[in-house]
Amino acid sequence: MPQEPAHPVGPSLELLVHGVGGADPEGLLADPRTVRVTGDATAAVFRRTEDADAEDHPERHAGRPVTEAYVWSRLTSGNGARALWLLLVPFMVVNLAHWARPGAPGGGRAVRTYGVLVRLVALTLTVLLVAAACEVALDLLAWQCAGTAACASERSWLGPLAPERHGWWSQPGRRVALGALVPAALTGLLWYLSNRTWSAYESQRPPDHEPGRQPGRGSGHEPSTGRNAPVTADGPALGRPGFWFGRRLVARLRAAHTAAGLLTVAAAVTGAAARHDRARGDLPPAVAGTVLEALIALGALVVVGVVCRRGRAEGHADERLDRAVISLLPGCALALLVLGLGYAAWSRPGWRSHGRLPGDLTFGLLMLAQGLLVLALACVAHRLHRRHPVPGSALRGQGGPAVAMLACALGGVMSGGVAQRVADWLDGGATPGAPGTPLAGPPVLLSWQAAVLPPLLLVLLLLAGWFGARGALLRRRLAATVAAEYPGERPDTARSRAIAGARAAASLTDTTPWFIAAVSGVTLVLGAAALAGAWLSRAVPGEAAKGAYPPLAAAVEGAQALGSWLIGFGFLLFVTWGRRAYRDASARRTIGILWDVGTFWPRAAHPFAPPCYAERAVPDLVWRMTAWTDRTRQAGGRLVVSGHSQGSVLAAAAVWQLPPAVRDRVALLTYGSPLRRLYGRWFPAHFGPGPLTDLHGATGRWRNLWRATDPIGGPVRHDGSGPEGVDRGPLKDPLAYGRTPEHPLPAPLLGHSDYQADPAFAAERDALLTRIGPVPPAPADGTATVAVGGPAALVVTVSTTAPGTLPAAREPLAQNPGREPPALHGPALHGPATPGPATHGPAAANPVTEPPAGPPGRAG
Repeated sequence: MPQEPAHPVGPSLELLVHGVGGADPEGLLADPRTVRVTGDATAAVFRRTEDADAEDHPERHAGRPVTEAYVWSRLTSGNGARALWLLLVPFMVVNLAHWARPGAPGGGRAVRTYGVLVRLVALTLTVLLVAAACEVALDLLAWQCAGTAACASERSWLGPLAPERHGWWSQPGRRVALGALVPAALTGLLWYLSNRTWSAYESQRPPDHEPGRQPGRGSGHEPSTGRNAPVTADGPALGRPGFWFGRRLVARLRAAHTAAGLLTVAAAVTGAAARHDRARGDLPPAVAGTVLEALIALGALVVVGVVCRRGRAEGHADERLDRAVISLLPGCALALLVLGLGYAAWSRPGWRSHGRLPGDLTFGLLMLAQGLLVLALACVAHRLHRRHPVPGSALRGQGGPAVAMLACALGGVMSGGVAQRVADWLDGGATPGAPGTPLAGPPVLLSWQAAVLPPLLLVLLLLAGWFGARGALLRRRLAATVAAEYPGERPDTARSRAIAGARAAASLTDTTPWFIAAVSGVTLVLGAAALAGAWLSRAVPGEAAKGAYPPLAAAVEGAQALGSWLIGFGFLLFVTWGRRAYRDASARRTIGILWDVGTFWPRAAHPFAPPCYAERAVPDLVWRMTAWTDRTRQAGGRLVVSGHSQGSVLAAAAVWQLPPAVRDRVALLTYGSPLRRLYGRWFPAHFGPGPLTDLHGATGRWRNLWRATDPIGGPVRHDGSGPEGVDRGPLKDPLAYGRTPEHPLPAPLLGHSDYQADPAFAAERDALLTRIGPVPPAPADGTATVAVGGPAALVVTVSTTAPGTLPAAREPLAQNPGREPPALHGPALHGPATPGPATHGPAAANPVTEPPAGPPGRAG
């Protein structure tokens, strides 16, 4: 009789994590019959129906892993309310700027200053959005149109507000107070969405980790070493226990931004009435208005202080809430708004509205503040990058400031577009702000912003043409060498050009940072020119250019008209797109791709940004891997988490969060992965060479597949940096150049999709599972081995029967480099093999360490 192996191979599992654009479980598992194993209607794990009870019948799956899929697409493209997130695009972009800081380690003053500056830029965007709503509701509708007989007579719903009616609402202060309900309601809606999405997305608790973990704070990283090195507060940021649970910071920022929005509305309402009272010399109302304005200014200073006071605390789980801040701050701002509404509604019989509400100064100061903050952010980013340069960082550390500038530009275009479109609608066929038109139109600065839009689009077209020409030259150069990569095939010019074109198009991704840098730089210059033109001329561009050289005057007037039309068209396109996404699930999935990329990161800068789906997805994956490995540990269970595209980023983030005892039974397979090509460049502090090398050292089993035709995925090792021994590629694409016996029909160009169709996929997956190996039996003397530290660490034995003893050192790993550090094993370390997640690391086995940690969480 043949002798059975000492350590039989246990069950194996492949956990698939899809990428951007979403996927259904039937497509992922290549089977129309699937069953939900765990999860809900938003995110869940699915298996083939025949594999639902695979752990109970291992004989059915000998020689192949059981496959299950984690489907998270409904987190970003679920119901029609996701279409409303289009309004939050500037907030999402500025939140990315927080995470795009240079990769300087530690949490020093420069890092904290960087975070404060980004949060201040985010605050100005909130004020800008609410100010744009005030411009539409208070100025254009309540002040200008309702106060003009010609405009009000054409709109019956404005009839009760017309001065000719001499009704209660006909006074300007009362009309403005009524219009203030619109931006106040918008602020309340933003607060509600932020609070609701927090409960639905970001309140997922991670599993308990080792009780010996020391809490700490900081935002840098020091790469750890050793395959089983525990994830601590001093390790990579994405592995810290509080990284994916940001309740405290989001709550503080939500209170501050809500208060900022309400104070903006209160300032607009109170300021109009106070200026009228001071001009009339009526002392009691003037004093009351001045006091209210002073209180509003004081509230604004408090809001700025709250935003600057505290950043993220990632090193430990902290569920504390600053009750005074999150309750009193919005409440006091709301009280000031109510007082301002009452003050504006006080009877002023002789008051008449004319011209426009003074809004040029507000929008101008916001624009100036944003420009200065972005410049200061660029200086801090330069200092951080110079102190700790990271190879391959986007724009030499200036990626964050460039992204912040884009967020400001998007906010300006959206706010200006809304105001221009509403003014065009109210003015009929006239140009708002031009002489002889019924309405004064929006602030002059918004017209100047519209006028600089055509030059900006011209620059974008020139840049696109330049990059297109570079791609064409690259395609011609690559086409000459493609056929040589397929020996024995007959050269085909058309086929070679198609393959070379796909590779050249994919390479354009690497030029994206410089494209964004050019757009940000041009936007900054043109924005400064628009601000200077508005403040110096105090007239719309067409009027300011009158009397100049005729071709120049014609160009300026044409730019103003074309810019106004483009902004109006863009606004209509935006509304149409959002409406279609609300009704059409396929369009919503397309927009969901934008959220897949932009909302991976927690809301560290702007609380009104779309919610972070990773704060739901990463804990889901950690819980699933922890539960399955605990359940199958005694049988030698092995798991490979297989992530495609954005799914590879989620998989890597989840592996970082795994306790060492679980990570010892898990391998990582990534394909079409943007970990280094996109995330490593734009977010070097979290996905630079240091953190990725740490991830490779922590797992010990990681393979990455990539193609030259893939515009998103790429190698992990880039520009001579990053972990070695991870990448396999570039894989052949197409698999066959021409028709062959194996491919009698033309093989398709796969690019970013269908990596499973390549034979390398199954080979690498099986090799990773083999490298995990069986679980060694528990020692007879009741001890378990544990690795402490990295390659130069000690291997110690921990008694599982004598809880009062200390671990005894055996030998340094550096003296035995040929052996991988063993994982935590033994029944006392793992507990019963139950399906639920367990706390890893025995408190009883080493009572010298800290007691078990309390409920997991994170302070933001």
